[in-house]
Amino acid sequence: MYWYKNNDAIQEKVLTKGKNMSNELKASSSRVQECLSQYGHDFIVQQMPSTTRTAEEAASTIGCMVGQIAKSLVFIHAETGEPVLVIVSGLNRVCVDKVKANTGLTLKKASASFVREKIGFAIGGVPPVAHNNKVNTLLDNDLRQYKEVWAAAGTPNSVFKLNPEHLNELTKGQWIDLSQ
Repeated sequence: MYWYKNNDAIQEKVLTKGKNMSNELKASSSRVQECLSQYGHDFIVQQMPSTTRTAEEAASTIGCMVGQIAKSLVFIHAETGEPVLVIVSGLNRVCVDKVKANTGLTLKKASASFVREKIGFAIGGVPPVAHNNKVNTLLDNDLRQYKEVWAAAGTPNSVFKLNPEHLNELTKGQWIDLSQ
């Protein structure tokens, strides 16, 4: 299996019993790829053969450690009602008390409809980039221990690989200790 760029779309080429099969990215993943292409790195959105909706499923499908999955979780800033994106290691859970202590932000749970409306992606495929609006972003310090991590790319079966330090460049996020 290999990836190539054709007509401004990333396509997967699979050789199956002498036949080439090509799968164009879905619209949400293409939007992520277009955004990533603006940063000058070789970020390639990949459509996986099975689900990457949860950190465990993603790690199993990709063949990496669960901690290498950069989960994009959306919360609501309790005082302003604005979305807050928290990118956390797949091994971790967000501790809202630590977030409050380290940033002053009070977070509350966001509904699926809030995430779709404010961010522009469905839960299970929320990427760190290409959102409907600029989003305040917090980054889990634990992701920095890995040479590479994997983030969602707009659908429940699309991902891209990156160095954790690129998360700061892509999101303008703040690195903090935020896990339980």
